[in-house]
This record gives sequence, C-alpha cells and structure tokens, in this order.
Amino acid sequence: MRVLLVNMPWAPIDLPSLALGILRRSVDEHVPDGEADVLHANIEYVDWITKHTEFTLEDYSYYSLGSYFLGCGDWVFSSALYDDPQWRVPEFTAAMSGRVRRDQMEMTRALHEIAPDFVRYIAERIVELAPDVVGFTSTFQQNTAALAAAKYVKRLAPHIVTAMGGANCDGKQGEAVHRNFPFVDHVLRGEGEVSFPALLRALDAGEPLSGVPGLCWRDADGTSVVNAMSTGPLPPASILPPDYAGYFERLASSHARNWVEPKLVVEGARGCWWGEKHHCTFCGLNGSFMQFRSKSPDVFYDEVVELARRHRVLDMYVVDNILDMGYVKTVLPRIIDSGYDLRMHIEIKSNMRQGQLQTLADAGLIFVQPGIESLNSRVLTLMDKGVTGGQNVRMLRDAATVGLSVAWNYLHGFPGEDAADYDDVVAQLPALEHLNPPVGASSRIAIERFSPYFNDPALGFSELRPAEPYRLTYDLPEAEMFDLAYVFDVPPRGIGEDVVERLNEGIARWKRNYAGSRLTHWDLEDRIVLVSRRRAFDWTYLELTDPFELGLFRLLDQPHTVKAAVRKLHGGHPVNVDEDTVRQVLARWRALGVVFEDSGQFVQIAPPARNEEFLRIDFMRHTSARDAELAATTA
Repeated sequence: MRVLLVNMPWAPIDLPSLALGILRRSVDEHVPDGEADVLHANIEYVDWITKHTEFTLEDYSYYSLGSYFLGCGDWVFSSALYDDPQWRVPEFTAAMSGRVRRDQMEMTRALHEIAPDFVRYIAERIVELAPDVVGFTSTFQQNTAALAAAKYVKRLAPHIVTAMGGANCDGKQGEAVHRNFPFVDHVLRGEGEVSFPALLRALDAGEPLSGVPGLCWRDADGTSVVNAMSTGPLPPASILPPDYAGYFERLASSHARNWVEPKLVVEGARGCWWGEKHHCTFCGLNGSFMQFRSKSPDVFYDEVVELARRHRVLDMYVVDNILDMGYVKTVLPRIIDSGYDLRMHIEIKSNMRQGQLQTLADAGLIFVQPGIESLNSRVLTLMDKGVTGGQNVRMLRDAATVGLSVAWNYLHGFPGEDAADYDDVVAQLPALEHLNPPVGASSRIAIERFSPYFNDPALGFSELRPAEPYRLTYDLPEAEMFDLAYVFDVPPRGIGEDVVERLNEGIARWKRNYAGSRLTHWDLEDRIVLVSRRRAFDWTYLELTDPFELGLFRLLDQPHTVKAAVRKLHGGHPVNVDEDTVRQVLARWRALGVVFEDSGQFVQIAPPARNEEFLRIDFMRHTSARDAELAATTA
C-alpha cells in the first residue's frame, strides 16, 4: 500500500512536520507492505508563489502564525475550497478594515484569488504520485488548504482514499470536518500512531472500520459514523521517533532555503503535569488528553543525539507543552557532556530556580517559553497558574543572569480582574526595561476549545460563538461551525480599553528601550554595587554598605513580604529591625527601580554583573580613592 502524507501551507517551512514524521515511521513499522512518503507542499508553495507574486518570508510568517487570530491564512485558501476566486472578498475586507495593514490586505486578496491554481497544481502532483491513500495533517491555519487539496484530489482521482488528522481534527472538530466535507473519506481524531496504521491495515484487508479508535468513516449509504476515541492516551514507550527523510533535501533545493535555517523538531513528553492538577483556565492545549507522560531519559537523549547526528542540525524545537522536571537531572546533564553544541527552544514553568535555569542554558535550551502571561498575582490566580507576579519577575531576572532568551505574552480579559490589577504593574514597567519584554502588545484572551473557560460557563463565559474568521471563511450552519471551531468570540470581560491602552503603551516603551537598558549588581561581601542605565531613572551607580541593607537585598533574591523579611532578618542580623524600617527601605528601593512589588511581596530585579562594565567602574572608583589617600598623606 502506497501512502502519501501531505503538509500543506501554512505549516512552518523551517521545521519538518513532527506529526508526519511519526506517521511515516508508524506506517513503515506497523503496516505490512506499507510505504509512506511525505509531500512538503508548504515548501512547494514557496517555490510556486514566488514565481507569481512578490512574496517574502515575512509574508509567509504572517499567514503561518502572525495572523492566526485573524484567520487570514485559512481565508486565503477558502477560495479553493469553495471554487470561487472572489469568495467573500467584500465581507473579509470590511471585517478586517483597521486590523490588517493595507499592504497585507492587498497581498491577502491576491493570494486568495490565485489559491485555486496552487491547489490544482498540488492535487495534480499528488495524483501523479499515485498513492492508494493520501493523508493531510491540519494544525493552526492549514485547515482550508488541506480540505481544498482533498477536494481537488477526489475530483481528479475518486479512487484515492483521502484522510485528515491533526489538532484541527480533535474531538468534535474532527466529527464536524467529516460531516460537512464528503470528499474527506476518513478523519482520525486523537493520537494517530495507532489509529492510522490500523485504518490502513483494515483498508488493505477489506475489514470493518468500526474497531479503529477515534475514526470517522462512512457507511454504505454515506452517513458519517464516529468511532469512540481511546479512553487513555498513548503510553510514552509507544511514541515513535520521527522520520524526517526528504525534508532537508527538499528544503535545500527550494527558494525557501534562502530565507531560513532549518531546525529539528523533537518530542520528549505529551500532556501537562501542571494541567493535570490545575488546568489553566484559558488554555486549550493538549486537546482530548491532558495526562502527562514522558519518554524515558535514555530514549529521549538517544533521539536528540541521533537526530542531530543524522541530519547535522543543532537547532532544535522541543514541542513539549511543559518540561519534564526529571530531565533536568537526567537528560540535560548528558547533553551537556555529549559535546553537541545544541540550541533548543522549550516551554517551562516560570517558577524554576536559577540553578535549574543554568542547567537548561548549559544544555543548549537557550530559548524558553515560561508561560508568564501576567506580572500580577491576583490575575495569575484567576488563571490558576500556580505562580505569583514576583516569581514571574524573578524568572525574567534569573533568565537574564544565565543567558536565556525568554518568549512570553501579557494576557488580559479575565473575569474578575480590574484596573487595580494592572495600574501598579504599569507604573513599575520602566524598572524592568533591562529584562526580556513581552513579544508583542498585550492580548485579550481568546476562548479556546478544551479550556476550562470553554467547558465551564460558570467561570464567566457563557455566550460562546465561533470566532469571526470562521464565519468569513466557511459556508456552514452556525451549529456546524461551532463544532468545527477552536477559537470563540465572547463579550469582553475584565479591564476596559483605557487600561489596555496604558498597559500597551508601557510595553511598547519597554520594547523600545530594552536594547539600551541595563541594571546589574555585584556582591563584594562588604558591599553591593548596582549599575543602572534605564531611561526612567537618573542614577547610574548605587552602593549598599549597611549590613541590614545588604542582608535585605540578598534575601530579596526570592520574593518576600515585609513580615517574612523581618522575621528572617531577625534570625541572622544583630540589629533589631522592625517592619517600618524595612518598608522605608523598600519604598526607597522601589523608587530607584531596584525592586519589584506585587501583592505585598518584593523581589530585587538586578541580575549579577557578568561583564566588564562594573569592573571598569569599580576599578576607577577605588583607583581614585587610593590616589586621593596618597595625595593626602604626601601633602
């Protein structure tokens, strides 16, 4: 049986598809006489579109991820899905006015008009390859492109079996895809390593399809039949390593190779160990299976090293929703000792300590996404994040200390929040301009399928409607669109736009000033020296020498309340320290931008100096003092 797996736009071009890499290996290992190949239609699109328009990497990135919540990428291919180059152009243009730049709108309409030509081209390529089964993966803004390609393949070659899977086909979404698009013969919901080979074996043997878990299929009269999904997630020992054969060769021959450096995609774990206990209220990741499970340290280490060795690529994207903390003491030390100079991106929890972050940095996991989301403890409690604002600021400081780059977003719009949860944070943003800012302006939360906000109206969102881009893209009844959608529109909750505007102005200043801002400290036992270059503060040099202040600053390496600080200082300081004294010092330090305050907790925000700037200043200061002393003694 010949199987062709297709990765349509707008999948990232600098990453091979993990899903198709795993399915390719699962076909080879679990389907007798099965042979699977991957068609990198996303890369084919780059070569095709650059011959027809002035298309750039920035354009591809915009439709791949940048415009996700606007739905521009899916709308581009809706013209092919509905065989109409002018499909809903006036409606889309009117809806996106003010939200999409004029040049982006012109490009979007141009791509939309010629999308049917590309889909026809890629469908002809698929038919020429003569597969028995063609499988499309659909994640993020791949849905309309995948559906349109399946439609055109069926039109050209009705005998080819079409199948779809991926994140856009999980749960109810997969059922809706199968019900509404009859040119898709089969939809696989959930993890495909077991169900896809089972489908292929059943098709090859002419056996009933009723035993394939999670499968949507059609009976003799064309009615959509939905098999029950697996009751439990796939055990980690059954998660196969991906087979990326062909991706790097195809990219090397493409115009896209001039745009990107390819990276490997690796997977150590699925699910979320925090989400099992406290599902973040806005998070829809992990879909049907939240249960955390991870590969054995030996297996994961061997996969990472083997992929790097085989493909001679050191940049890696770890897709785990959260780091298995056991890997910090098992896998990462072995990577450090391996001699491979890896550079990896991974998602972590923001309460990791500096020593753990140092291990990440030493192992090459230098790009981290810690899910910070807010710097206010009360809002973080509404999210059920399990961290405080002070801990998130400490994360930013410690990441700067060990040399990690932090990617994070500031979210708002939570039921129960108010302006006071943001005003004090905004007032303190100038003090943080030496630390990694959010990647963009703050975002009002989107309600995602599978999230607690979606599943439980009592949490504050009872009026759910498929997000506007779905209504601009699909010709479906509202109820069907509801089942198809992953993102939903709701009446806004939480803070008003005036507060959002102040927050975004503060973030914009932070981003502008970050490159030229510095705040560091050097602990010399008998004194602590701080050096600052931040636009909102007129001091550049501050020295702490009082034993009480030295003890307090060191204590604030971790967030503390005034009461806790006094208690601990009493235990290790000979001078009687009271709360008023501590408050006065902390008020002065906050005014100087030395500490961050949130919900009664304070944390110092100056990473230790690890550059020559302090050494020059300290050397010059003490040299001048010695010269003055010599002058006084010889006068």
